[in-house]
Amino acid sequence: MNSYTEENYLKSIYHLSLSNDGSVSTNSIAAALNTKAASVTDMLKKLADKQLINYTKYQGVSLTTEGETIAINIVRKHRLWEFFLVEKLHFKWDEVHELAEELEHISSAELVDRLDRFLDFPKYDPHGDPIPDNKGRIKSNELKPISLLDVNANGIVMGVREHAPAFLQYLDKLQLNIGKKIQVTDIIAYDQSVVLMLNDHTSVTISREVAKNILVSI
Repeated sequence: MNSYTEENYLKSIYHLSLSNDGSVSTNSIAAALNTKAASVTDMLKKLADKQLINYTKYQGVSLTTEGETIAINIVRKHRLWEFFLVEKLHFKWDEVHELAEELEHISSAELVDRLDRFLDFPKYDPHGDPIPDNKGRIKSNELKPISLLDVNANGIVMGVREHAPAFLQYLDKLQLNIGKKIQVTDIIAYDQSVVLMLNDHTSVTISREVAKNILVSI
């Protein structure tokens, strides 16, 4: 059985590898986990000894097949628990990440499979991230950030790139939640702010940075 810390490293390497062509630097792991590079190096050696990662000093890190399987299973548990906390216990979407961080380390596969069945096999968590099935398969979804939409383009909010509570609370205030229909009505030339019309005919203006972090299906 792997320790919580080892599982957190595998999960972080997995997330980082998605935007780094599979290879992840020691410094990026240290930044993601808010720890020192020396501590990261010690843990990477341990994970390499367990054959969970491929690691050569100064050449980056990648997950082995076994390491990736463990990481995806942790991601699956995390996102299922987030869905459960929001849908069944009525937590807000900005409140569930830290709770799911604790619950994701429950090792019982039977419990997680029953949770999945109880929730009727959800495909996405409350932030729009895909939930892997019990075979580790992840449904792909072609989503675009609002920042890439043209004026008059329509879309449905399906996910976010930024999960910080302050960001999610800000979206709540704007009523830009998952499932909200939007239309781009203007893009401000000065700073590329985006003006949106929501499906209740409310108009909101968001910065370019916020627009980059809201994902829509079109």
